[in-house]
Amino acid sequence: MAREFILTGAPGAGKTVILRALEAEGVDVVEEAATDVIALDQGRGIDESWRRPQFISDIMQLQLLRAARPAMGPVRVADRSLICTLALAEYLGHPVPAQLVESIGSMMASGQYERQVLFVELLGFITNTEARRISLDESIGFERFHIEAYVRFGFELVRIPARPVDERVAMVLSLLDRRASPMNAV
Repeated sequence: MAREFILTGAPGAGKTVILRALEAEGVDVVEEAATDVIALDQGRGIDESWRRPQFISDIMQLQLLRAARPAMGPVRVADRSLICTLALAEYLGHPVPAQLVESIGSMMASGQYERQVLFVELLGFITNTEARRISLDESIGFERFHIEAYVRFGFELVRIPARPVDERVAMVLSLLDRRASPMNAV
């Protein structure tokens, strides 16, 4: 059975670059859902996806679908989790869907993810994209929601500091290797 880790952080922290590097190293990754939900909405002519009442539920459904895919290899890294979706709902002021609460409960009960979350810290600037239209100040605020949500559910944040990407990737690979070894299995 694969050891599963969550890689998270605020928008613009550099998670995607780290994940692409992990994938190039042969690590199985689970793609982030919110960006894909936004891209699909934009393709349908919906410019501000996050204002839709179903936005949070759509992200959750895609996350659940992707998380259900069997792992390929001894380690898998998820770009965000249901806890991030909860933090997003709270940050946006959206109602938290009952299914999200239930799904988080199931996720926690199953022990699917390691309790140590790889938390990518902000770089100090934001590069906006078609899907990411958040300012640095807004991202800093959103980061607090992420931290509070993970702490609330008893996760330990292992911080990946703002450093050159190769250093960040090396740090993550080292952490994955250390935590995925049989000596650390419980």
